[in-house]
Formats: sequence, C-alpha cells, structure tokens
Amino acid sequence: MSQPLPAGALAGKTALVTGSSRGIGADTVRYFAQAGANVVINFRNKAPRAEKLAAELRGLGVQVLVVGADLTDPVSVQEMFRAVEEVFGCLDILVLNASGGMEGGMAEDYALKLNRDAQVNVLETALPLLGDGSRVVFVTSHQAHFIRTTPTMDAYVPVALSKRAGEDALRERIPALEERGIGFVVVSGDMIEGTITATLLERVNPGAIASRRESAGKLYNVSEFAAEVAQAAVDPVPADHTRLVGDTSSFAGE
Repeated sequence: MSQPLPAGALAGKTALVTGSSRGIGADTVRYFAQAGANVVINFRNKAPRAEKLAAELRGLGVQVLVVGADLTDPVSVQEMFRAVEEVFGCLDILVLNASGGMEGGMAEDYALKLNRDAQVNVLETALPLLGDGSRVVFVTSHQAHFIRTTPTMDAYVPVALSKRAGEDALRERIPALEERGIGFVVVSGDMIEGTITATLLERVNPGAIASRRESAGKLYNVSEFAAEVAQAAVDPVPADHTRLVGDTSSFAGE
C-alpha cells in the first residue's frame, strides 16, 4: 500500500475516523497513523477487527484508541468523545466515513437516521474537541452527491437521498465551522471496488460494477479512494468545499 501523506506530516495530531475497522475507514486511519498521527478507530460491531488494526498501527509508534459506538445512539456518541477527550484532550481531524442503509432488517428510517441525523450529531458532539485549524471530512458517493440531478439504481435511491440530506445538513454548518477556524470538505467518489455497498449493489444488479467501470473508464479501489480522503484532511479546503474523486462526466451538475 502506498503512503499518500509524508511520514511525520501529522506528528502530534489526533484523527478520528468513523467506521474505521474495515474498508475505506481502515485504510484512511492507517494513512493518518503512517503520517505520525495518533488515531481513534471507531467500530460498531467488529471489535476483533478493530483491535487487530490497532495492534498494527501501534507498531508505527503512534497512540491508538479503539472505541465501539453506535452512531445512531447519541449516548454512545457522547461516550466515544468522552473517551477521546480523556486520552487525547482534543481532536484535529474528524472523518465522517461510516454510512449505511442497505442492510437487511433495519427500520424504514434507518438510512436517514444514520446518514443524516447521526452525521450531524457526531459533528455537534465533537465540536468542543475541534479547535482552530482542525478539519472535518464527510465521505460520500457521486451517486448520492448528484442524486438530485442524476438518477441512480433503485436499490441505492434511499441511501443516496439520505446521504445527500446528510451532506446538505452538514454544509449548512460551514459558516459556523469557519468562524471557529474549522475546515470542512466533502469527498465524493464513484462506486469503489471492494466495498460492501458495491458488493450489495452488484448482488441486486448483476453487472452493475462492470457497467459503471466501462462508463467511467476507471473505478478506484478501497486504498486508492482512502488516500484521497486522507489527502482531503490536509490539503487546502476547496472554494466549494468539495473534492470529486474520479470521472464525473456522466453525472449532471447540481
């Protein structure tokens, strides 16, 4: 795996990535640790996987805190940030990576609770720990970011709409964040090969990934997209607060 951020670039900083026991979140938190940041690995129900990653990252010489939290439960979120404050005192980077809504057996409003309400609550709860010069990154997909102007697969519509609602709710907070010196960036990517969402969509629409790959010319894999997320935490904030990863020519503008 390549190392997108220079070694030592984040020395003395602390980064928390939601949903970081696997996939994009795990690779993002790994890149931060490689750059010297102390990191917080958040998981919902994959404790052994989170602990295995933590052991690997501690080998890099950084401090690692593992915190299980259900992001849709405000009390659980408060406990997570209380633990962060006790161990590190503050937070420099918050990556809102965890999302969902395609899982079976969930309530009808689960996607909106997780992808909008929980994202806003996580940010609000983290605010006392975020100081001048800190950065918040929200991870989304082109299919969600452009859902108002470009249709997507039926199976993904509820997730796309809820993630776009989450993005909009977070964007409303940009002026208040800027007043406190906190940068905010939305990172939007196409279908990412190897993610759970892509696998579920392929199951519902066989050939969907190959079709999208042909249309886009290239699809990023998990580690490649995670590198873009990590980079968004340190690069200057774009004027429109948006980092589009990969081809967007088949998506109509907002």
